[in-house]
Amino acid sequence: MMSSSLALRHRVFGSARKSISRGVISGGVCMNCRRLLSNLTSAPQPAQDRHNKAVKTISGVIRNFYNQKQTFRISHGSTNSTRQTVKKNIVSTTDLSNVLHVDKESRTALVEPNVPMDRLVEATLKHGLIPPVVMEFPGITVGGGYNGTSGESSSFKHGFFNHTINSLEMVLADGEIITASPTENSDLFWGGAGALGTLGVTTLVNLQLIPASKYVEATYHPVSSVRQATGAVQSFTKDNSYDYVDGILYSQTSGAIVTGRMSNAVSNNSIQRFSDAKDPWFYLHVKKMLEKAQGAPVTEVIPIAEYLFRYDRGGFWVGKAAFEYFGFPFNSFTRWWLDDFLHTRMMYKALHASGQSKRYVVQDLAVPYDKVEEFVKYTDKKFGIWPLWLCPLKQSPVPTIHPHSITKGTGEQKEMLNVGVWGNCPSHLDFIKANRDLEAKLKELGVMKWLYAQTYYNEEEFWEMFDKKWYDSLRQKYRATGLPTVYDKVKIGIENINTHEKGLEEKLRETWPLSGFYGIKKAIESGHYLEARKSKWKDF
Repeated sequence: MMSSSLALRHRVFGSARKSISRGVISGGVCMNCRRLLSNLTSAPQPAQDRHNKAVKTISGVIRNFYNQKQTFRISHGSTNSTRQTVKKNIVSTTDLSNVLHVDKESRTALVEPNVPMDRLVEATLKHGLIPPVVMEFPGITVGGGYNGTSGESSSFKHGFFNHTINSLEMVLADGEIITASPTENSDLFWGGAGALGTLGVTTLVNLQLIPASKYVEATYHPVSSVRQATGAVQSFTKDNSYDYVDGILYSQTSGAIVTGRMSNAVSNNSIQRFSDAKDPWFYLHVKKMLEKAQGAPVTEVIPIAEYLFRYDRGGFWVGKAAFEYFGFPFNSFTRWWLDDFLHTRMMYKALHASGQSKRYVVQDLAVPYDKVEEFVKYTDKKFGIWPLWLCPLKQSPVPTIHPHSITKGTGEQKEMLNVGVWGNCPSHLDFIKANRDLEAKLKELGVMKWLYAQTYYNEEEFWEMFDKKWYDSLRQKYRATGLPTVYDKVKIGIENINTHEKGLEEKLRETWPLSGFYGIKKAIESGHYLEARKSKWKDF
């Protein structure tokens, strides 16, 4: 039964709605929203009221922009993108940051979009459940997982994060509140995935859950070539007994493919953790374990939440760049001493504030398996960035804004491997030209990039990768022209960068080591280090 406050909210906006294909409206109450939000009655009344009030406010602000024919952007209060943010005509959704209800019987969770992964996992583990796809960085949010492209080590089984969502509450760009799911407004449900919030504002998510084990039995399989690595990934992903598969390449001749099985038994294996300041960084630990084993696979047991967030400390391995920037020793003692600064929330804050993202290559590329070897040789020669991350992906049906690759002539989608290229751009390279060269190489190989990072395509080049007619039709149907387009959100004005006159303060901030210290200052002021300290998932 729907709460009276929710019914009131729908009556307020029901008179302004048009009964079109997006759902049946009865007595001023959206029936789609009734089904999505029925579980709210199991949540505490204050939580229901708070959510309804927040969404009503957001809807009203958006409607005001729509009536004034003004474009606007959404502020979530945090970001895991390396793009610079825009601060004009902002609609804030920062209050939508709660897990409203977890239903053990139906294995679902009703979650607001700004709930980060660590808080979500803490809430679901209390019921012996976890999301099928959990992004490795604790600060990535549920809404970010839907609106961005989030493919993780379980995505070879479950697909991108949006494939684990049952339905969404969304506020359209004219203020109307609707529901989208695989059966209702399905074009918006699938089209909005990866579209960076350019089709509507997500305000509530009905998320699938699966039974959680106590541990993950992880095995590190050594590989000695890129070809062997891709072959091993393809083999392991065909084995249904594995729950997780990803890989780390330390060089063209050294790496590890990591397989994981959910388990409640410890057996004879040791238990390894990665969240405490004294614990090793995951990628360094795997390399050390394989060196000790001298070429044999190594298996150990990891508490499940520790496994899910194993890459948080050090941000995979990009945290090492901070030591290199300051010329500071990189060893177990200094990593322990500076641990508060080396979790991903703090590193993202420092990266944005310091402006170092303008010199840092942070790219995830979806590469067809038959092109991985050639692509890795190119990145090694061009950038010399190591390690690289490998993550197998289950593709999304086209048309989509997610990365994809189509076989010419047949129209069939190719299997793709996410290759993560994250590191400093070599000082002898022009940063923009290096990125443009990379994008040209991607086009040559039929490779597509995640859109959270720096994107230097011009508009024509960008839309060659996607179905613009399909995307524009969704924008028209759901009256989303008040929101920026996907290209508007990702583009970087190269001409402005080259002609921009920098003031003294800006020049000082970009000067070594002042920019780095400024980034540290802003990270400390954010208080994000407290998020890692108070994490309760470490207790499971």
